[in-house]
Amino acid sequence: MAGTVPLTAHEALSGVFGSVSLAAWIFLLVPQLIENYKQGSAEGISLAFLTVWFIGDITNLAGAIWAGLVPTVIALAVYFCFADLILIAQCVYYNVKNARKARRKSARSTISDGAEQPLLHRRESSNYGLPGSHRRRSSAASRRTAESMQRHNSLGSIAEDDSDSTEWMKNTLSIIGVCLIGAAGWAIAWKTGVWAPTPAEDGKSDAEMAMGAQILGYVSAVCYLGARIPQIIKNQQDRSCEGLSLLFFMLSLLGNATYGAGILFHSVERDYFLTNLPWLIGSLGTMVEDATIFIQFRVFGNGEQSSAIV
Repeated sequence: MAGTVPLTAHEALSGVFGSVSLAAWIFLLVPQLIENYKQGSAEGISLAFLTVWFIGDITNLAGAIWAGLVPTVIALAVYFCFADLILIAQCVYYNVKNARKARRKSARSTISDGAEQPLLHRRESSNYGLPGSHRRRSSAASRRTAESMQRHNSLGSIAEDDSDSTEWMKNTLSIIGVCLIGAAGWAIAWKTGVWAPTPAEDGKSDAEMAMGAQILGYVSAVCYLGARIPQIIKNQQDRSCEGLSLLFFMLSLLGNATYGAGILFHSVERDYFLTNLPWLIGSLGTMVEDATIFIQFRVFGNGEQSSAIV
C-alpha cells in the first residue's frame, strides 16, 4: 500500500500534476459544447482546428496502443476521440441548420422587398411638393439615431466590463476547482494504493518503445501544434473571438502545462526524456499558441468591442 514505497517530493509532484492534467482533459470540451448550445451556433470555432486536433488524438491513441502504454492512458486517448467527435458533430449540426435558416430568410426577404418596392416609391414621390421636408426628417432622424447609439455604447461598455469581470471570475474559480479535483483524486489514489510512485530508473525501459509508436507520437505532436493555427487565423480575420469559450483554452493550457510538468518531475534522465519528447513537444508547444489566443481574447473580445476599438 501507500506506506510500503517511499514517496519523494518529486514523485508526489509528478503524481499531482498528472492527476490535475487528467482532470483538465476530462472537462476540456464541456465549456465549448455549452457555449455552442447557448449561442445556437458554432461559427466562432474553426472546423479545421477541430479536424486536425481529432487526427492528432487518433494518432495519439494508435501510438499509445502500439507502445503498450498503461490502460489509463489508452482509455483517456479513447475518451479524447469520442469527445472530439461529439464536438465536431455539434458544430456540423449548427452550421448546417443555420445555413438552411439563412437561405430561407434570404428568400423571404427577396420576395418581401419586391412586393414593397412600388409602395415605397409612391411614398417617396409624395414628398416632392414640399421642398426640404425629406432633408429635415432625415437630419432629425440622424441626430436621434446618433444620440441613441451614444447612450447605448456608454451603457453597453459598462455592462460589458461587468460581464467580462464576472466571466473571468467564473473561469478562475473553475480552474481552481479542477486543480482541487485533480489533487484530491491523486491523494485518494495514493492512499488506496491505486497509484504508487515509480522509481525513475524504471523509465529507462521505456526507451525500447517501438519505432512506429514513436513516429505516431511525433505525428500527433505535429497535429496538436498545427491545429490551433486555423483558429488563430480565423480570429485575426474576424477580429473577434465571439462564440469561443475562454475556459476551453484555459483548461487546455492547464492540461498541457501540468502534463509536461508531470513528466519532467518524474525523471529528467536522457532516455526517459527522449522517449517522451514527442508528447512533451505536443503539450508544451501548444502553450505558446494558447497564449496567442488569450491575447486575441483580450484585444478583440466579442466583436462589438473590436468594432469600438477600430
